[in-house]
Amino acid sequence: MKRLKHLAFAGLAALAFAGAAAAQTSTLDRVKARGELICGNHIALPGFGIQGPDGRWDGLDIDLCRAVAAAIFNDPNKVKFVPTTPQMRFVVVQSGEVDMLARNATYTMSRDTSAGMSWPIINYFDGQGFMVRKSLGVTEAKGLDGASICVTQGTTTELNLADFFRANKLKYEIIGFATNEEGVKALEAGRCDAFTTDSSGLAAERLKFSKPDDFVILPTLISREPLGPAVKRGDESWVALVKWVHYAMLNAEELGVTKANVDEQLKSGNPEVKRLLGVEGKFGEGLGLSNDWAYRIIKHIGNYGESFERNVGGGSKLQLKRGLNDLASKGGLQYPHPIR
Repeated sequence: MKRLKHLAFAGLAALAFAGAAAAQTSTLDRVKARGELICGNHIALPGFGIQGPDGRWDGLDIDLCRAVAAAIFNDPNKVKFVPTTPQMRFVVVQSGEVDMLARNATYTMSRDTSAGMSWPIINYFDGQGFMVRKSLGVTEAKGLDGASICVTQGTTTELNLADFFRANKLKYEIIGFATNEEGVKALEAGRCDAFTTDSSGLAAERLKFSKPDDFVILPTLISREPLGPAVKRGDESWVALVKWVHYAMLNAEELGVTKANVDEQLKSGNPEVKRLLGVEGKFGEGLGLSNDWAYRIIKHIGNYGESFERNVGGGSKLQLKRGLNDLASKGGLQYPHPIR
């Protein structure tokens, strides 16, 4: 009996040791061993995350995932994209099914403190709005008194909608759907008077309509929506890596380092550029990366401004203004933290 107890104890100890060893394996180590980054993304949101006819994923959030892969592997294509619904997007983070989520998700207090996730940065500052059929004649959100509103269930959008109508003592009928795609199709089919989500999302969804000019996005924003990537809580080194990938792209924009001139900038006499590109200092070591980590990002993806312009700005169908997403030096909220 004693022998059995000793064997059982030894087995439990071995399991505990194995579990502790697994817990100590960093996210970066697992990504490197696997040979690819696994990134949760949107099912189909133009400008942020959408798959083209050729099967390639593109968008502002997609660029962030590719930038992380470029920093690690010097190859932006070493990413496996996992499309997620609003209901499952955080589950795949919490379970460890994905290494990071980049899916225009709002950073809120409850998600930060009780959902088992960390939010490294905000890569797009937004606000919730409404899209209506132009023939409805509504020009601002308070004109929706008594309206039927299509909304995606299980999102902060649904809560913001209830708060806005309650605060303004307005009546409304909620028509809930599992996805944005279902909600906007219902609006187009005339099943509701308005559809609500992030303002950038409204612009993206309107592109899918057969007659987009028949719909208008109201100027009223009823919330603040800081959108950014999420990772599983508990690995601060991984949080730092994702964070500094974004900051590297912001620094590159402010310093005038682009995808086209990054090789030439290796010869720059500017100390900030030298540190950014790994010519001076060993800043990659603290992230578990090579010291040319930021050079890799810019060489493959470009700076933040280039990504913004290409995916959602003037070079895209969305034609969104930089606004809050401009650099802090130009009046926006994107503040490039120093690499030093």
